[in-house]
Amino acid sequence: MSLEKDIYQLFEDIVGSENISNDEPILDSYSFQWGSELFRPNGNRFMPRPDAVLLPGSAEEVQSIARICNKYKIKFKAFSTGWCVYAAPYKEGQILLDMRRMDRILDIDEKNMFAVIEPNVIGATLQAEAMKIGLNTHMIGSGCVSSPLAAATSFLGHGPDSLFMGQAAENLLAAEWVLPTGDIVRTGAMGSGIGWFSGDGPGPSIRAIVRGGSGARGAMGVFTKCAVKLYPWPGPTQLPVEGTIPAYGSTLPKNIRAYTIAFPDWKAYGDAHYKIYNAEIGYILHRQYNKLGEDLAPAFFKMYIDPTKTIDDLEEMLEKPEIKKLTEELRISTQIVLAGMTSRDIAWQEKALEEILAETKGWKVAAMSDPEMEKFTLLYLIRLGFKGLNMVFSGGYRGSFSQKGTPDFALKYRPIAADVLAKHQKTGLIVDSGGDSMMGPGGGMGGGGHIGFEQFCFYDPSDLSSINGALEYFEDAAGTAKKLGLTSGYEARIFETRLSEEEKRTAYLSSKQPALFKYQRKIKDIFDPNDLGDDQYAVMPRDPNGLEDVAS
Repeated sequence: MSLEKDIYQLFEDIVGSENISNDEPILDSYSFQWGSELFRPNGNRFMPRPDAVLLPGSAEEVQSIARICNKYKIKFKAFSTGWCVYAAPYKEGQILLDMRRMDRILDIDEKNMFAVIEPNVIGATLQAEAMKIGLNTHMIGSGCVSSPLAAATSFLGHGPDSLFMGQAAENLLAAEWVLPTGDIVRTGAMGSGIGWFSGDGPGPSIRAIVRGGSGARGAMGVFTKCAVKLYPWPGPTQLPVEGTIPAYGSTLPKNIRAYTIAFPDWKAYGDAHYKIYNAEIGYILHRQYNKLGEDLAPAFFKMYIDPTKTIDDLEEMLEKPEIKKLTEELRISTQIVLAGMTSRDIAWQEKALEEILAETKGWKVAAMSDPEMEKFTLLYLIRLGFKGLNMVFSGGYRGSFSQKGTPDFALKYRPIAADVLAKHQKTGLIVDSGGDSMMGPGGGMGGGGHIGFEQFCFYDPSDLSSINGALEYFEDAAGTAKKLGLTSGYEARIFETRLSEEEKRTAYLSSKQPALFKYQRKIKDIFDPNDLGDDQYAVMPRDPNGLEDVAS
């Protein structure tokens, strides 16, 4: 499909000729998204092509665009920095709003510890500015190139620092929201015109409608501004970056320390998490390095910090006795960063960690505490600038499982997730890196309390047989989770997008919480009566025979 010339002209009059395009090569650059080959037939690496791409520069321009879309019944979707297939339209016949022109930090309130940002501000920029005044921002798992606004308003929001800083949903304060109808809603304190400091009053509190657990993924209007919480940062005003790609590291004062801690068994691993929560220590707690697989990750990360090594040296490194020993030592391990606000604080945290390790028979992994590795770990976990390393195996990956709950809950499905992946790795169609490629935050919310293991599957996105092998694994993972009575993991979204409306209806009605999808239908009918949002927002499809009105 393509826009009629007169409608295209209406949009051009709003944003200017230099900020709109329907040139096919430009449109394809937006539809080419990481991971699309899993969602599209026959390994197609392009999501549906938008009819046009617009770059609005203000909330008023977004509002004008939305009103035209309502008049002519044109679907629209916004994205900021983008992160895999969720950034693209799920169906044809839509326009895409690229928010890159709205990239300002509008305010940093040092006293009340929050920042007001636009959609295309990235985590790295906000962090750099916040650190200048002794503050820091929550960095979501997708890394520092992602949009904190998108995480806070529209999608998932866990990260390595969630133990100390909470997840993005907790950090959302007041927001400015252009509804699918074109109306503007200002939530929380902004709704009363008294500033950005609160997301829940004394104006309208609609946090649950705005985002819930994972947001509407750009499918329910456009968030043009929001305020996010900031947190104390006891380090330097600028991270001192050393080294060369990819072996960047940062030497920080001794009040900030990074360790990899290991345990004799998984029960001890879980017990240590509960004790860390109770002791209220830790700035970052994250099982990060295992994402590349229990058999290969230690060699990879030792390779990264050695600028003389490349991926071609991997097989040779795997044969080294010290790497083999380290591989075994790291099978039950996680990373922790301690940040003391004072010298007495860091001393107390160090002592508390030592006691926790003694009680659980755990230990600090010496090989991961040498100066070069600690510098690498500190910069990696604080800034999260290395997320592209997820692609080094084969160019494609996706997470699975990642059901979240208490450590005891997560540890029950961990061996099952490992067995399912190991079985499929034996086919030779996906990367065989060990059955445990599970990564996840040690505290999925502020103060800890729950964790999740995201099991990574690596495949070759240019090889259809490898793509199909990955799909077979993800289908097995989804089926296994269902048999165990678990909620669906990240893999379920792949198959949900392939369902017809009637198949979706059947699936939602048979789910454990069908009322959830019914209420989201009610919300959509109120906020998006012309159905102009992308299909990312999961709502109960209507009965084709009209026998049930889910909106009643």
